[in-house]
Amino acid sequence: MPKNRQILLDSRPQGEASVSNFKLVSADTPALQDGQVLVRHRYLSLDPYMRGRMNDSKSYAQPQPLGQVMIGGTVGEVVESRHPKFAAGDQVVGMGGWQEYSVVDAGQPGAVRKVDTTQVPLSQYLGAVGMPGVTAWYGLVKIIEPKAGQTVVVSAASGAVGSAVGVLAKERGARAVGIAGGPDKCRYVTEELGFDACVDYKQHADAASLARALKQACPDGIDGHFENVGGMVLDAVLLRANAFSRIAVCGMISGYDGKPIPMAYPQLILTNRMRVEGFIVSEHMEVWPEALKELGTLVGSGRLRPRETIAQGLEAAPEAFLGLLKGRNFGKQLVQLA
Repeated sequence: MPKNRQILLDSRPQGEASVSNFKLVSADTPALQDGQVLVRHRYLSLDPYMRGRMNDSKSYAQPQPLGQVMIGGTVGEVVESRHPKFAAGDQVVGMGGWQEYSVVDAGQPGAVRKVDTTQVPLSQYLGAVGMPGVTAWYGLVKIIEPKAGQTVVVSAASGAVGSAVGVLAKERGARAVGIAGGPDKCRYVTEELGFDACVDYKQHADAASLARALKQACPDGIDGHFENVGGMVLDAVLLRANAFSRIAVCGMISGYDGKPIPMAYPQLILTNRMRVEGFIVSEHMEVWPEALKELGTLVGSGRLRPRETIAQGLEAAPEAFLGLLKGRNFGKQLVQLA
C-alpha cells in the first residue's frame, strides 16, 4: 500500500489562523478490508466552513479534532476495491480530507459517490456541481424563492457559491446583482456569468457608501439576498431591502477570525417584515439529486462557467486556505494533489 502524506490540525488558532496551526506528516495506508476502497485524491476542496471547525466552540458541527487529518471534500479515482459496486479507475467524490489517499467504507451512505466526467470536469464536483453549488441552489430556491422580475443580490459573487446563485437566479427570470472585490472579479461576474450588475465593495469605505452603489445597481430595491460575508456588506443590503424581502444566510466570512460582527440596522428586519434564515446544506440531503441535476446541466451546457484557483501539492493547502479567508482566490479554491 502507498505512503500517504496528510495535513493534520496541530493547534487551535488564537485569533487569525496561521500556517503553524497545521502539520504535514506521512503515514502508512492500511490494507483494505471487505467493503472498502482505496481512493487516490486528485483535487482537495478548500472552503470557508473549515475555519469554524478549527475552533473548539459550539457550532452546528463538531470541532475538527486536534492531531487528525483536516476535514475536506475530495475527488479522485479508485485504485483498489474490495466492494462489488466500485472498480479500479472509477471517478469518485467524497470527504477524503487533506491527504493524498483515503480508505473508505464504500457501503456507508454518502461516503463515496461515482461521478461522470464526460460532460462535467472532475474538479467541478467539488464546486458548481458539488457542495458549493447545492448550497447556492438551496439558499436561492428554498429560502429566497425569487419570482421573475425580482432583484437578487449575492455577496462574494465571483466565488464558488456566489457564481452559481446568480446564474440560478437568472434561469428563473430574476435580476442578479453581485457584490465582489476588485474590477477583475466584477468583470467576470457580469461578462462571463451574465449578472446584470456587480458592485465592487473595495471601492467603499462604509455601509452608507456601499448602499448608495447598491441603489444604483438595484433601482427597484432588493427582494432577495444571499449572504456569504456579513458586516458592512449586510448592513448595506439591509438599507436597500424591500418589504417582505428574504435573506439566505450561508456564511459570515468577515467574522471567521473570531471578531464580532455587529449589525448596524437590525430594526430594518422588522420594519421591512423580512425573512432571514440561516442554513447548513448537509442538513438538506433530500434536495441534492434535484439540485445536482440542474447544476450539471448548466455547467455541461456552458451556461454556468465557474472559475477555479488551483494550488499545487498538498503542502500548499495551508497557505491557499489562509488566502481563501482573505479573498485572494478567484472562484473555487482547490488543491491539485496528482
